[in-house]
Amino acid sequence: MNTKKQIYIFLTMVLGVLLTTILHAVMEIFYIGLLAENFAKYSLGLNWNAIYIIHYIFTIVLVALGIIGGYFLGQRWWQIVYIEKRHWRFWRKLAVN
Repeated sequence: MNTKKQIYIFLTMVLGVLLTTILHAVMEIFYIGLLAENFAKYSLGLNWNAIYIIHYIFTIVLVALGIIGGYFLGQRWWQIVYIEKRHWRFWRKLAVN
């Protein structure tokens, strides 16, 4: 694998982690709002310590999904852009002609 492809794959993995971090933040803001509104109803019978443990597990799972998803997305985008040469510049050249 050449260096350009490695950087490309690495950056899509970073993108995957960033996107899952944003998703995690939005979900957490929503859920903490529900807990602050009515803890007894939305805590599912768990205490704060159990919710905190679930939070850590969920965080690790989302980061792993971001890394794995970014890897496969980078592989696919590399195939489309550099192997098949299907990208916006190609379509723009067709539209001009």
